[in-house]
Amino acid sequence: MKHQITILSVLFLLPIIVFAQNLTQTVRGTILDIDSKIALIGAQVVVVGSEPLIGATTDYDGKFRLENVPVGRIALQLSYLGYEHKTIPNIVVNSGKEVVLNLNMQESSLELEEIVVKVNRDKGEAVNDMSLISTRAISAEETERFAGGFNDPSRIVSSFAGVATVNDGDNSIIVRGNSPKYMQWRLEGMEITNPNHFADQNSISGGISALNNNLLATSDFSTGAFSPEYGDALSGVYDLKLRAGNNEKFESTFGFGLLGTDITLEGPFKKGYGGSFLVNYRYSTISMISDFGLVDIDGLLNFQDAAFKVVLPTKKFGVFSMFGLGGASNFLLEDVKRDLWATPGDEISNIELNEDYEKKALLLNTGINHTLPLSKRSYLKTAFSFASNSINDDVFETRRIKTINNEGETLSDSISNKQLDFSSKLRKSTYRGAITYNNKLNAKNKIQVGTRYSLMDFDNNESWLQEERGTRFTAIDFNENISTIRNFVSWKHRLNEKVTIVSGIHNVNVLFNNKSTFEPRIAFNWKLNNTNEINAGYGSHSTMESVHNYFTKVELEDGSIVEPNKDLGLLKAHHFVLGYQKRFNKNLSAKVELYYQDLYNLPVENNDTSYYATINEGLEFQYVDLVNEGTGKNYGVEFTLERFFDNNYYYMVNASLFQSKYKSLEGVERNTIYNGNYLVNILLGKEFERISKKKNKTLTLNAKIFFGGGKKQLPLLRDEEGNLAVNPAQNQYYDYSKAYEDKLEDIYSVIVSASYKINRDKATHEIFLNLDNVTNTKGRLLEYYDAEEPNSVGHLKQFGFFPNLMYRVYF
Repeated sequence: MKHQITILSVLFLLPIIVFAQNLTQTVRGTILDIDSKIALIGAQVVVVGSEPLIGATTDYDGKFRLENVPVGRIALQLSYLGYEHKTIPNIVVNSGKEVVLNLNMQESSLELEEIVVKVNRDKGEAVNDMSLISTRAISAEETERFAGGFNDPSRIVSSFAGVATVNDGDNSIIVRGNSPKYMQWRLEGMEITNPNHFADQNSISGGISALNNNLLATSDFSTGAFSPEYGDALSGVYDLKLRAGNNEKFESTFGFGLLGTDITLEGPFKKGYGGSFLVNYRYSTISMISDFGLVDIDGLLNFQDAAFKVVLPTKKFGVFSMFGLGGASNFLLEDVKRDLWATPGDEISNIELNEDYEKKALLLNTGINHTLPLSKRSYLKTAFSFASNSINDDVFETRRIKTINNEGETLSDSISNKQLDFSSKLRKSTYRGAITYNNKLNAKNKIQVGTRYSLMDFDNNESWLQEERGTRFTAIDFNENISTIRNFVSWKHRLNEKVTIVSGIHNVNVLFNNKSTFEPRIAFNWKLNNTNEINAGYGSHSTMESVHNYFTKVELEDGSIVEPNKDLGLLKAHHFVLGYQKRFNKNLSAKVELYYQDLYNLPVENNDTSYYATINEGLEFQYVDLVNEGTGKNYGVEFTLERFFDNNYYYMVNASLFQSKYKSLEGVERNTIYNGNYLVNILLGKEFERISKKKNKTLTLNAKIFFGGGKKQLPLLRDEEGNLAVNPAQNQYYDYSKAYEDKLEDIYSVIVSASYKINRDKATHEIFLNLDNVTNTKGRLLEYYDAEEPNSVGHLKQFGFFPNLMYRVYF
């Protein structure tokens, strides 16, 4: 990797000559009622602090246009008779690209005729107005600005309270001690596959996201007690939105970086029509250079991805939009070691074996949305989507064969022929249809009623070599369909300007084995005054377990094979949340949130001496008889002090203290593998605007410091004096009686980033540099048996120093 980075870095040592003077750009957009989605005619839009004043009024379609807005950061003030004032901060205006915004406003619940209501709105407030608690809006600008984001929306969330990653180089998301596999990803309102390249078997993580922040609009990330529309999730919900392309002007963005080279195109279909397209394609830079024959590197991580959004408005039949996200990735790692990349099917490192690991992964998500206004207060939203992913893992092994005489002398030393050891072919395709009716009854009440049908098609096979028998054992081999129907009703009621309540119920029906639930939800937000507010909520939630558990084949003592888990029920949880927020001024706020999650119906091994529960399942699948008799609990407190970006700087400090526990049939309360106990994040940044004589250059510096507890682990067998006591001959390596009692050590990392932007008349140039783990700290995450290591103990370690450099031009 270091050689690859050195080669690419030379390509960036080229000067950029720019000329700029009095650079301006157009800012335009649409303002809608947040509940009914009806255009607001005559709303006023003003650039805060502009002199002379730059402002506009929305037209019959709710559209506004601001011409000759100076480049840099601006804030917009929105006002409309009978509606709450709203400020949109930190809008980045570049010379090479128009700013197109889709905004909304909330009608006042007060019955006033000639008074414009002024309410202070919280920065970072959720886009979804039905999500009142444990939800944070994340803008594309933040994914670019925060250190460590890699322009990757899945990595940026680890900067917030209660959210962690494994720190081994992947971008899995651990929310409040829950397994990453219980995260739900959405795109344009529809569930999607894990959007990461090089996904593992459980599809919970990967090395590089297929999502490009250049295409994203502001999106919501929820960490608990979800609003009634969300189902089939226990951990978190990342509700991603794609921005619409420019519907008046053709624009392009080209990026070239160490990780990938990409191009984005957007524009209108024809002049005067409000429709637009937005499309992006990216290809691995290292793979591209290798394809050209410039370098020859073993073990390349190859990937490519593409995404698009098309918006097609009509005069009488509403608005249609289509979206898509696809990606392909593969690698071949020869003689791979466990400390570099853990291979499925092995939990030890064998000195007598050499392993080659080949992985291929595909993902595809596409869909169509249709929004049809029914009246001035109601509309119907219909969606259809297709989501598919396939993960192929093959591990080949060669064995070293030695012949030794009685004196210990080596008579011969040879290598066996390569043979397939572990093989896994996992494919899932899901067809979904959804319909939601929205009605703004009045300024105080809004209802949503929706239903969603999913048909999931699985084609899975996994087997491995049983060397002692000389045969292959097939753990799963099925081609099955599973259907679910989910329904929800949600009601938002505003008692007054200070108190808002969202309540409802979610219903889940699994047609495969006739399991169903009814899940009540309620949340409220109470603004005590302009600077203090409290919120609280409760939600009942459930999800299916990973599908291989339902079709597990278990070999009995008599040699017969059974599938005992087809009647496995839903995992369930009660979420409780209580929060308080203090706003010291318009930019500085402090927030404390307490949560308790009561988990029950957890699948655990049907053995009263076993520690195993599926909530700890990661890369390695376990094929055992399961029952829904496990319990668990996650509880903690989160604190955040955030100074939002203003006057060219920002900072955020957050800390989380938490516990994550479970019980299997053995009756012992244990830590889950993700119980890190604490997290601390410190982020800060400073922007230096107009630093050249022509005032067209901007330098931004950012940093992030992270401290956190490591993952709990399965320890190796040791005697009373702490000496290693494994028995390879009997395949005895781990001390399961001490499962997840402790971690090896705490983890910390320091990340710094910088960007340098140059605005010129027709284009904007930007260079990004991110230095991940600048101290090259390699904390130990877990241990495993390796006869080649000192004391025969190897360690999976924290991912070390990694630089990422990118150049991007907007034109």
